[in-house]
Amino acid sequence: MAIAPGISHYVPLPYGAWGAFLRDPLEFQWQARERFGDVFRFRVGPLVNHFVYHPEHVRRVLHDHQKNYLRGWHYRVLRKLFGDNLTVSEGDFWLRQRRLAQPAFQRQRLPEYANVMVEAASALVARWQAGGPEAKPIEARREMSRLTLAITSRTLFDRDASHEADEVGTAFRVMGQYFEQVFSHPVSTPPRWVPTPGNRRFNSAVATLNQVVTEIIHQRRRDEADRGDLLSMLIQARDEETGEQMTDAQLRSEILNFLLAGYETTATALTWTWFLLASHEPIRQRVSEEIQTVIGDRPPTAADAPQLRLSRAVIQESLRLYPPVWALPRRAVADDEIGGYRIPAGSTVVLCPYITHRHPAFWDSPEEFDPGRFTAERIADRAKGAYFPFLGGPHLCIGNEFALLAMQLVVARVLQAFDVGIQPGQNIRPMASLGLWPNAPVWLTVTSRARRAQPV
Repeated sequence: MAIAPGISHYVPLPYGAWGAFLRDPLEFQWQARERFGDVFRFRVGPLVNHFVYHPEHVRRVLHDHQKNYLRGWHYRVLRKLFGDNLTVSEGDFWLRQRRLAQPAFQRQRLPEYANVMVEAASALVARWQAGGPEAKPIEARREMSRLTLAITSRTLFDRDASHEADEVGTAFRVMGQYFEQVFSHPVSTPPRWVPTPGNRRFNSAVATLNQVVTEIIHQRRRDEADRGDLLSMLIQARDEETGEQMTDAQLRSEILNFLLAGYETTATALTWTWFLLASHEPIRQRVSEEIQTVIGDRPPTAADAPQLRLSRAVIQESLRLYPPVWALPRRAVADDEIGGYRIPAGSTVVLCPYITHRHPAFWDSPEEFDPGRFTAERIADRAKGAYFPFLGGPHLCIGNEFALLAMQLVVARVLQAFDVGIQPGQNIRPMASLGLWPNAPVWLTVTSRARRAQPV
């Protein structure tokens, strides 16, 4: 079996090819795919990585041979810090946790969650309206972070933590900076116990989040009340085979996992969705017309979501162009072959939704924002593995429908009350960090629809 083409960087210091990757991993991979093809071997010091971009390769890793591709050392770092949860675990433990959590995400529960989503979005609308009818500037990521924290905390543990958004948001940002450092410089990063300024900030952030979640769990154990939220379900859930329940440590790990996934990634996805809608007025107006036709002026509900087809297509296209999880590392357990090239046991295989979602062989005009790609007919014709913002196979994100519904309802509720435009002069581009974030604040202009309807 042939060795895949690529680059070897024998000293893991930030210069040369490794430095180029650290500065802009998206552009580096784009150029590597054009130069080497759909399987690119990148050796950095002792670490051998294979970046794979073809949809067939994605399916091999996530579906067909998924038992050979386990979560690698990146996830071991997370497991050591926060314990086992659905994001980092494997095997029997993962399956047990998945069974325990699955009922909380079944479709019949979505209408209950939708009420919370709409209430939080309506509070956002009311706050913007309280500033008067004049057009006003809005920083998208800050506003969406506050909103999704309210939604996530209320559905997880029946508590609106949006008033703690600055504290919790700061803790997540500090953690993101730490993980970016560890994952980019695994050899040279000091161990966590070394009292560097970065380590002290990180340890404080972890303590903050652990304290918030642990206090909630202890209070809920004392109350023994079923509040209809995810935490209540997890506390009461019993494994079908063993009858065991989750320990407090397991509950804390899962709640932190869902909090991070539901808060940060959804806020990032909504930020990109508003950026795209604000930048494309004709599409935005069509979405507004659909919302008015389906919903009118009443609050949206979960039952409206299937009829908001264009709204959903806009969100799906936003996730294609700017998937919040831009890279997925896996560790090969045994030797394998991908695209005719040998994948040695122990090496890392990296999937990159950002690159695959733009693969020119599978997407026409891949840089163009075109929600029409997500009609039922075009979805049916698409190569499997070409689109995977929520992963795939057995490890398909358990909250994917929850997240899509939240984004649909937020878009509907906001566009009922406001038109949303983009402030000129911004140079917004994706920045690959722990997530796929905008490189700068995204400033929008929101204008009351009542004001726009007034004659000039």
